[in-house]
Amino acid sequence: MKALQGIDLEVAEGEFCVLLGASGCGKTTTLRCVAGLERPDEGEIEIGAMLVSSVARRIYVPTEKRDISMVFQSYAIWPHMNVFQNVAFPLTQGYRRVARNQVAERVRRALRLVQLDGLEDRPATDLSGGQQQRVAMARAMVTEPKILLMDEPLSNLDARLREQMRVELKKITKAIGVTTLYVTHDQAEALSLGDKVCVMDAGEILQVAPPNEVYARPANLFVAQFVGEMNFVKGKIAGPSQVECPLGTVAISVPAGLSPASPVTLAIRPEHVKLDSADRSSASLTGSITTKNYLGDTALLEVEVNGVILLVKLPGDSEFSVGQKTTVVLPPNRWHVFPG
Repeated sequence: MKALQGIDLEVAEGEFCVLLGASGCGKTTTLRCVAGLERPDEGEIEIGAMLVSSVARRIYVPTEKRDISMVFQSYAIWPHMNVFQNVAFPLTQGYRRVARNQVAERVRRALRLVQLDGLEDRPATDLSGGQQQRVAMARAMVTEPKILLMDEPLSNLDARLREQMRVELKKITKAIGVTTLYVTHDQAEALSLGDKVCVMDAGEILQVAPPNEVYARPANLFVAQFVGEMNFVKGKIAGPSQVECPLGTVAISVPAGLSPASPVTLAIRPEHVKLDSADRSSASLTGSITTKNYLGDTALLEVEVNGVILLVKLPGDSEFSVGQKTTVVLPPNRWHVFPG
């Protein structure tokens, strides 16, 4: 079984690229190949103008010579060292060591970036989880690498701290202008952090695009299912611009190559489904609210329409209630249609 299958990915200088997918899709293997921790069976990898891996040309540059830094899911900081010693380690050991008189200034600069200045003498064991992850980030950036590789670095943090660290991480990487390749299975993390999101499944890249495009225009059914919440309705082609489904006949642009009666899946985001208790026109759909989950700023409702359960996202202060009959409005321009 192949872990990766002929992938082709280019990350521009200074870009924050997120590899997004479920466990086992190949995203960490991709990261490890870039790092030199895995040797691919074929193909080439370039970092900047440097060819670091080529099976055909028998080129392999070891990890320590690739001008990269990594941040892992586990913080991997040394408990017997203080903050300064942890961050300074790459500058005093190995291939990227610098002159002794440069170490202190570079460490202080890295700590300022992650907002840990003043904690140089703090023992690593006295730090919170978020602070330990910042130390790991400072250590990765202190060498000023060409590429920063990050493998689910926020997954061990609690939900609130994870959200705060997303904001900080975006600021930090932009401040230093480092090219970043980031692995995650968290959709919100991918959409909020990435300049570009690369959705992967079964060792293949399914879509590479800015986060707003991945969300608004998923390339296929898998991306639509994986990224964000979506309503799916089975149907079949009824004409050049028509799909028949349990909700009736939907006027929609049909992908080229699909013949009449071909099975398709219609998809629409919950926030694009509208409810209107006043509208009772003959052309509208009527549904019944079966559940309502209050989430503060939003409310998630399930509405049954012609035997189909639709998820609807509304503002948290909406006054719709369970059992209420309501008109359901499905804007034609908000539908996606996928073969199969």
